[in-house]
Amino acid sequence: MNQTKYFIIDFDSTFTQVEALDVLAEISLKDNENQANAIEEIKSITDQGMDGCMSFRESLKKRLDIVNANQKDLPELVDRLSKLVSPSFQRNTAFIDKYRDQIYIVSNGFKDFIVPIVSKFGIKEENVFANEFIYNEAGAIIGFNEENMLSANNGKPNQIASLNLKGEVFVLGDGYTDYEIKKAGLAHKFYAFTENVRREKILNEADHEAPSLDEFLFSQKLERAHSYPKNRIKALMLENIHEGAIQRLKNEGYQVEIYPAGMTEDELVKAIKDVSVLGIRSKTQVTKKVLDNAKRLLSVGAFCIGTNQIDLNAALKKGVAVFNAPFSNTRSVVELALAEIIMLMRNLPDKMSEMHKGKWNKSANGSFEVRGKTLGIIGYGKIGSQLSILAESIGINVQYYDLEEKLALGNATACPSLEHLLKSSDIVSVHVDGREENKLIIGSNEFELMKHGVVFVNLSRGHVVDVDALARYIENGKIHGASVDVFPEEPLSNDHPFQSPLMGLKNTILTPHVGGSTLEAQENIADFVPSKIIEYINTGSTTNSVNFPNITLPTLSQAHRFIHIHKNEPGILAEINNILAKHGINIGGQYLKTNDIIGYVITDIDKNYQEEVIKDLKLVQGTLRFRVLY
Repeated sequence: MNQTKYFIIDFDSTFTQVEALDVLAEISLKDNENQANAIEEIKSITDQGMDGCMSFRESLKKRLDIVNANQKDLPELVDRLSKLVSPSFQRNTAFIDKYRDQIYIVSNGFKDFIVPIVSKFGIKEENVFANEFIYNEAGAIIGFNEENMLSANNGKPNQIASLNLKGEVFVLGDGYTDYEIKKAGLAHKFYAFTENVRREKILNEADHEAPSLDEFLFSQKLERAHSYPKNRIKALMLENIHEGAIQRLKNEGYQVEIYPAGMTEDELVKAIKDVSVLGIRSKTQVTKKVLDNAKRLLSVGAFCIGTNQIDLNAALKKGVAVFNAPFSNTRSVVELALAEIIMLMRNLPDKMSEMHKGKWNKSANGSFEVRGKTLGIIGYGKIGSQLSILAESIGINVQYYDLEEKLALGNATACPSLEHLLKSSDIVSVHVDGREENKLIIGSNEFELMKHGVVFVNLSRGHVVDVDALARYIENGKIHGASVDVFPEEPLSNDHPFQSPLMGLKNTILTPHVGGSTLEAQENIADFVPSKIIEYINTGSTTNSVNFPNITLPTLSQAHRFIHIHKNEPGILAEINNILAKHGINIGGQYLKTNDIIGYVITDIDKNYQEEVIKDLKLVQGTLRFRVLY
């Protein structure tokens, strides 16, 4: 027979995000020139009391003496604290409502401000145990009721003992006085609540850490707002991803681990095991071997345009959604390409190098305007087409070649073949994606077809150009100037060496894969990619995923959402619906999309169902991944 569960919850820094007396001091001392020092002293005394370094009664007396507050300060205090209720308590009102008879607020704070706040959440006034202020005739707070057992040392254990609770007692709090209940043998478990403050000394004494109320409710399998605690979602961010993205994920409640460089396959295999979200840029290879070792991975974020560094099919078969930033750094790459074209046409790289060596070489030899020249763009996608527009605006004639039929922008013209483009262009700029078919599309044969004195630019992918051949054609004078931002092999970090046959060549610009590395681009990426990952985890929406069937879902409301990812085989949807029918479950909404490899089914149902249905759905043949959202 299940025992009744009782929940003992602290108020300061647990139910609310702050210590109430600290806030009261801000109010009562607002006209005091020593307010800042007084508040810091109060916080120091609070911490000593919470860590068990000072007796509670001594801590309380010292703080009240400094606060010097009045009864008229309390309405403002209640108003402020009401806005500072811990977020996880605000969203889990269903738990509070269901267990209101078994929830007790036991606090060393004061009923005077606690009751008005917790009663709004349905917590009974008779279940609030706290201290009481004593006022003088003018309403000044001159002390506290010293006969109240919570005003004394060891007050919380004594208060719980007096309640004589028959059942399992769970304590949720952030301070030593909360741990004392468990220490006295009056609680089944003590959870150190760390959503607002983390006290290492208290964590060492706790049975469990509760980074939020969601974590406590999940561990006890109780009514909760979130199907899975966000603090259990671990994100690993590699390659110096912008701080904005890190903060976005932290604000969502995820554990975020940062690694400043790329990782080798073996390093990532070791690191990926418990990771739910992986963030990379261009250097880290997410291979099948890596994905096979990812036990909890939900999503990979490529904080760049390309995704050729990720085995998209292996990710798909694993049920891992991949998101990138297809538009966020387009402008940055285009601006660099255009700037480098102008610099190469003017032979500036050599002139700049000579100036740094003290050589003044003022000459027009080998320097040309770009106006009237023909730019051949290989790959007329997001970057190629935007380069087309900007180049044309400064008088360059534009032509392009793409495997797919693309609508020409402005006065650009499509070339019937790559050979035609190479033979007729003064400048050749490569902007293809990283698919395997594009490997070495520019080599000796292609360089041989180009005009003598051509300018060559590659800001796309390192493996699309034969760099040894490029070096030969720069050295023999066929290529007037070259700019390369991407290389077949790139260092994992800034601390690793770089080698290339292009180093030291005349009129050659080498940049360390910085085409999209502007603050504006990185800020855009840092906002876009995490937003898509968070949306996928929270709702199941796969909009802009590069490997999953794209589906945009409505916001989930008063329902549970079943996410079923399976091999794209006949009959699976029918089997899913048969299982739901067998369990008497009515479907509120259902969404299905497939590609060649997987089927993605989302089913919204009423919140009341038996757990057996989940077990049955996971056993459907061909299931790759199943999860529940609410």
